[in-house]
Amino acid sequence: YDGDKPVRIDTIVVSTQHAPHVSNEEIQQYIVEKIIKPELPTDLDTSNITYHINPTGRFVVGGPHGDAGLTGRKIIVDTYGGWGRHGGGAFSGKDPTKVDRSAAYMARYVAKNIVAAGLADRCEVQLAYAIGVTEPVSVHVDTAGSGKVDDERLCELIRENFPLTPRGIIEHLDLRRPIFRRTAAGGHFGRDEFPWEKTDKATALADAAGTAAAAG
Repeated sequence: YDGDKPVRIDTIVVSTQHAPHVSNEEIQQYIVEKIIKPELPTDLDTSNITYHINPTGRFVVGGPHGDAGLTGRKIIVDTYGGWGRHGGGAFSGKDPTKVDRSAAYMARYVAKNIVAAGLADRCEVQLAYAIGVTEPVSVHVDTAGSGKVDDERLCELIRENFPLTPRGIIEHLDLRRPIFRRTAAGGHFGRDEFPWEKTDKATALADAAGTAAAAG
């Protein structure tokens, strides 16, 4: 982005079911050449796109046979009530291996620590993941102009100081414990009982950025 204007496509992710006789290489080539490339916008830089086509491997079994279970609702009241943007995935009904839930908690944790470190007065963190790709394909920060260091540097600090893989998030926030029942009422954020509300990384962040952590 240049400001709020999109200028370049960085990564495209497609996961699509296919017939048993089709190889990974065939489906990848077909999707890129026949489906993606004909639709790429001419007004954006598309010269260096990273493609993740069925990154977990073969996708023969799909639909209810391959992925069944419950998912939650009330995603806005569970989070920021419309004040902050939401990735669209519900939390309830999902275990912490699902980044819809665990990465949203980590984004909250990161943003709180950035503010507590005195690096911004306001902070929104976006983490984007592709199935089968361990690290986030994108880390984006929006401080609404309140940052004491630029947003690009904040993105670097996030990657350097926080575990952002699904396993790293689960271990750092200790999400394997039976704590999720308490989120069913009262929302997931703004409650000090949950580990993603801690600001225990503020001092390390401030030191890494070369600033003094804010008190409190």
